[in-house]
Amino acid sequence: MDSRLDSDNGLAETMTEPVAEDSINIDALSSCSSTEMVPMLSVQDYVHRATADNTRKAYRQDIRHFEQWGGKLPTDVQTIVRYFQEHATTLNPRTLKRRLVALRHFHVFQGFDDPTDHPLVKKTLRGIQNTHGVPKKQAQALRLNHLTQILDILNRKDSLVAARNAALLVLGFYGALRGSELIALKAENIAQDPKGLVLTIPRSKTDTIGEGQNCALPRLNNEFCPQRTLDRWMRVSGIEQGYLFRSINRWDQIADKPLSVRGLNLIIQSLAHEADLPNADGYSSHSLRRGLATSASAAGASFKSIMQQGRWRHEGTVLGYIEEGQQFNDNAVQSLFNSAD
Repeated sequence: MDSRLDSDNGLAETMTEPVAEDSINIDALSSCSSTEMVPMLSVQDYVHRATADNTRKAYRQDIRHFEQWGGKLPTDVQTIVRYFQEHATTLNPRTLKRRLVALRHFHVFQGFDDPTDHPLVKKTLRGIQNTHGVPKKQAQALRLNHLTQILDILNRKDSLVAARNAALLVLGFYGALRGSELIALKAENIAQDPKGLVLTIPRSKTDTIGEGQNCALPRLNNEFCPQRTLDRWMRVSGIEQGYLFRSINRWDQIADKPLSVRGLNLIIQSLAHEADLPNADGYSSHSLRRGLATSASAAGASFKSIMQQGRWRHEGTVLGYIEEGQQFNDNAVQSLFNSAD
């Protein structure tokens, strides 16, 4: 077995400092009287929290790359166009587009004129996309039969790591959870119901203000039941509160902090390798979410039920998964041979 599965302590990542927009000039707000604004935090703190940590980290890296290339901030139209030209064949056009967004945020939040909105910048980027664009790389979908293969292996083991990995795979798959949602789950977010489990997701990519979303995981009459799998992990780990999925070192000591998304990705890839799944390195935490939608679609689940289970807001994303799951079910080529028969 991959050694990364035996001891994954230290996989938790530390977020970097805020990006440029967090240093927005807020002097103009100082005139607000205490009766108009009585914040529990400083305005600077609220500005900081307006952007998700992962987004802020990505923007900061984008700005750093631009500066290391030689770009000065604030910048101008010709500098951005030259930056695009010199990186047109070495960076994915989608990366360049994100860099442009980071530069836009910097200029807007610092109060500078925004050069990113100039027609020459937009046309240059569009030309690069038309010339050098490549298909978007997507995580390999972990289908139900692949999940079963991995769980068969894990259920034959008597270890903390195996019990944890089985629980995180089952909850991540049946809940169609994003990696960030899965590692943020706490014991307090789980409600037991006679019909199964109800997960409360306090905050997510599509719920940044923390209104909360619920996800029901029905009780199943098999060894892969989410309720049964989670109960086993909580029993052997002794976790009664706090984060459910944490790092475990070689001495079976469970950390207080949760796994990182990077650590979760490494675990899933290692499990895919152990199960001899094709393209094992193509799996990630997103494979669980995508796999549920694809597998459910292939099994005949309705579009509405898939949307609801994954809490998707954009139909286009789900339609792509459904088409993948049913690509051989209603195939024009196959219909030719069926009619011939």
